Amino acid sequence: MCCDAAIITNSPPWLLASYPEGNLFQLTQEEIQILLVREEREKLFLQGITLAGTKCLLTRDNLYTEGNNTMDLHTKGQSWGNQAVTVVQIESVYLVVMGHQGTEGGSLNLKAFKMAGYIIEAIHQLLAHF
Repeated sequence: MCCDAAIITNSPPWLLASYPEGNLFQLTQEEIQILLVREEREKLFLQGITLAGTKCLLTRDNLYTEGNNTMDLHTKGQSWGNQAVTVVQIESVYLVVMGHQGTEGGSLNLKAFKMAGYIIEAIHQLLAHF
């Protein structure tokens, strides 16, 4: 279902980890900053977002909605074709997951949300040992 993934942070806007054979390793600090901005998020719907140099359309934004914390996008053709992308907030970092061509955004969102849950659980288990 997933073909690429990255972990990013907003303070400072930084790519922390990515799948080495994907495209998300090319995310820039400026792209991350725009993606994760908290104010005037409605502009993202109008202007779109660029991820690793590829233009994306924002389809759903609940990134800063308590209990959901996800955002759905679609790439706009070009080199990647039309692919779903989901961003999930995990504490102070964000998981960015890209689906294979043909993967539905809702399915990818659910998969990313579950992945985030596993990461949070692993962090809590690790902290419990200290």
